[in-house]
Amino acid sequence: MKSSRETALPSGDQPKAGKPKPSKPKAGKPKPGNQKAPAKAPGAAPKGEPQDAAKLGDNQVRLLSLDSLGSSPPGFRSGFVALIGRPNVGKSTLLNQLVGEKVAITSPVAQTTRNRLRGILTTPTAQLVFVDTPGIHKPHHLLGERLVQSARGAIGEVDVVVLLVDGSELAGRGDGFIVELLRGCKVPVHVALNKADLVAEGRAWALEASYRDLVTSVLAGSNRSEEPGSGNPASRSWPLHPISAISGAGTEELLAAVAADLPLGPHLYPADAVSDQPEQLLLAELIREQVLTHTREEIPHSVAVSIDRIVEDGPRTAILATVLVERSSQKGILIGKGGSMLKEIGSGARQQMIKLIDGPVYLELFVKVVPNWRRNPARLAELGYRGD
Repeated sequence: MKSSRETALPSGDQPKAGKPKPSKPKAGKPKPGNQKAPAKAPGAAPKGEPQDAAKLGDNQVRLLSLDSLGSSPPGFRSGFVALIGRPNVGKSTLLNQLVGEKVAITSPVAQTTRNRLRGILTTPTAQLVFVDTPGIHKPHHLLGERLVQSARGAIGEVDVVVLLVDGSELAGRGDGFIVELLRGCKVPVHVALNKADLVAEGRAWALEASYRDLVTSVLAGSNRSEEPGSGNPASRSWPLHPISAISGAGTEELLAAVAADLPLGPHLYPADAVSDQPEQLLLAELIREQVLTHTREEIPHSVAVSIDRIVEDGPRTAILATVLVERSSQKGILIGKGGSMLKEIGSGARQQMIKLIDGPVYLELFVKVVPNWRRNPARLAELGYRGD
């Protein structure tokens, strides 16, 4: 079926033809030729196996650069930290709070995060590479299965795990499922009790106790199955940290505790980097964030965004993107009367893109109906949802 084309700017304001624009190296992004391969980067080839740069993507080639990042002070620690939890507990909000910049989209809609997004925080004593994962939930389609698979896969590829829970509610079955999932985790686990700012002072103890009891009961079973003196980090208790991802309360203490559990090692990225995500992924996510913000009901979960072209258009950057939905009725809602909804989505996304690209942006959106794309393996692969 042909896509319906709607512009986020007046139709007469068309981009000029040009070559696709390469990603701009900026402060906060890794720069070509100025990175070292992370010691445990997810997806890296096993040690001892040669890597053919011709078969790697641009971002991976940059990560394999042997250029020096400068000396790290004695006792410096670095590594990867997975943010794990149920949908809508605030993982992306916490990531943005810790990094100090917006590197992950947020919304009140559950299952907002679909990709493993990495945010980088460098302090005088450590460099923490946070991996924001999709919320762990019971999947209802192939996309959901791949999102949960992606989150589970991150657990075995990091140095520390932060389990984020809704600390304003008692521990529930969903939390118990994830704690059981982490039961055999071979790396340190910290439990962050988010939304502490919403908890009445007299109720804080009971809420914290419910999570402590849950963790203790699961780890007690894990410890009984281990040999004495095995040294498995899973045999240790998981410290609890009351925090607020919105206000930042308690996050400094959480950071200090997590950094102390990272291995000794050099800088993995330049000190000014805040993310290593491809520019196209970040742009697509900014559009999807506006869809989540402006639409309700079934629309958010049925939407995917792909960036078709990035074109240099004189002083500004022209971006052409396609928004995929599963039904014609969803397409009508997304476009709105006279294109009003899509123009509002485009306007909001464009304002965020201006901050990312640091320059004027022209954004043109297309809407395309692709029935059951969330259940189509080939379509999911095209959109980058492979579950790895």
